[in-house]
Amino acid sequence: MKAGSHHLAVYNFGVHTASYLAASVQGFALREPLNFEAATRAVGFVGRSGYAAEPGPESWGEQVFPRFLEEAGRTSGVSSLSLWQDIESLMAFTYSGVHADALKHARHWNERHAWPPLVLFWMNAGQLPTWTEAVERFELLTDRGPTPQAFSFKSAFTSEGVPYAVDRERVKVFSIQNSKSQADLLSLITTLPV
Repeated sequence: MKAGSHHLAVYNFGVHTASYLAASVQGFALREPLNFEAATRAVGFVGRSGYAAEPGPESWGEQVFPRFLEEAGRTSGVSSLSLWQDIESLMAFTYSGVHADALKHARHWNERHAWPPLVLFWMNAGQLPTWTEAVERFELLTDRGPTPQAFSFKSAFTSEGVPYAVDRERVKVFSIQNSKSQADLLSLITTLPV
């Protein structure tokens, strides 16, 4: 895999147990901006899509949702779309620091579901994935399992389509670097309700 020739896209999707403004998901709402800030400070972060009509980064196209949203009888879901340098930098952000705290409490805010929580796929460096493309990849992973076009951390592929074993030592190094850059955010999170 040529360094810098591709970026890793990640799309995640879930359904809250109640509306975004409900007291029962307040812990999520309070952590969301901290997660976005932690990402910008993380090793390997390239960028993220914003949401139309909301302050922040520009949206990467019209936001759409997987078919599972309608199947769940909902009109809105929780999703994000971002780009990273590689699998290890994304994994370090996802499973340590500020984001790990959100994952630890996710069962309080999100419904259990049969679909995967996220999908990973490669983009040529300099290209942005659209929400529509991300949803297509998400549904592809759900319907067919991991492929080079749509995969997970457990069944990863290189940008050339070759199965890939995550370098856990790199993940540890990046996690340590991220914890230093997120120290103030981590202190703040301990004061937030679940």
